[in-house]
Amino acid sequence: MKKVLAMMVSLFMMAAIFSGCGQKSSTDDSLEKVKKAGVLLVGMHDDYPPMEFRNEGDEKVGFEVDLAKELGKKMGVKIKFVSNAWDGIFLALNSKKFDVIMSTVSITDERKKTMLFSEPIVYGGNAIFVKADNTSIKNEKDFPGKTIGCEAGSTAQDIVSKISGLRDLKKYNAAPDAFIDLKNGRISAIVTDPMVGDYYSAKEKGVYKRLKSTLNKEPIGAAFRKNDKALRDEFNKEFNALNKDGTLSKLSTKWFGYDIYK
Repeated sequence: MKKVLAMMVSLFMMAAIFSGCGQKSSTDDSLEKVKKAGVLLVGMHDDYPPMEFRNEGDEKVGFEVDLAKELGKKMGVKIKFVSNAWDGIFLALNSKKFDVIMSTVSITDERKKTMLFSEPIVYGGNAIFVKADNTSIKNEKDFPGKTIGCEAGSTAQDIVSKISGLRDLKKYNAAPDAFIDLKNGRISAIVTDPMVGDYYSAKEKGVYKRLKSTLNKEPIGAAFRKNDKALRDEFNKEFNALNKDGTLSKLSTKWFGYDIYK
């Protein structure tokens, strides 16, 4: 009886081992697929200067556009940009419309629950921009009774919506529209990433100004599907290589006017 029992236990253990081996077939082939295809599909909401936007020739340009191209060279693959509205960009990633999102994505604990992130590419956050002649707003404590603008679906929307007493929180799908409304007095302030607002301030000197007060500081990175660790790790490796060889500093000076990596 003991021999039979021992044999049954052995058979059960062998079945469990083979079953476990079978489960390992769902390995992470995210990097392998990209290498085999020879193309990295990059999802992007291309209306957020100077990070990613379209120039007068309708070409995608910007800091993250250039960064993606440099990463493609390092990885030995071509880069194909896929435009997507911001409010559906995370769903599009998980439905495999593209391999990675490079579109000024703030790294948050909530987003980490459903996505993998690269190391921080830059540090953004939520700065406050007003018209240059505005003296009524010194910080977010002056927001009550006023109409404030932000990008729809952004962390700025989450933060500003918690401030009580606003006349209105106007949400925009495109940053240029928000700054046009600010210039024309339709809103009192915009809450957005500092480098974005600084771009508009430099582009139209004397029209906008950034306040000293900021609502928070946020790391910005590339977003990957939760199981695509191999692709994310390759991204990090090549990103660090671009940092070491000075490429990132050159791109930063080109788009921001200074080296954010020093």
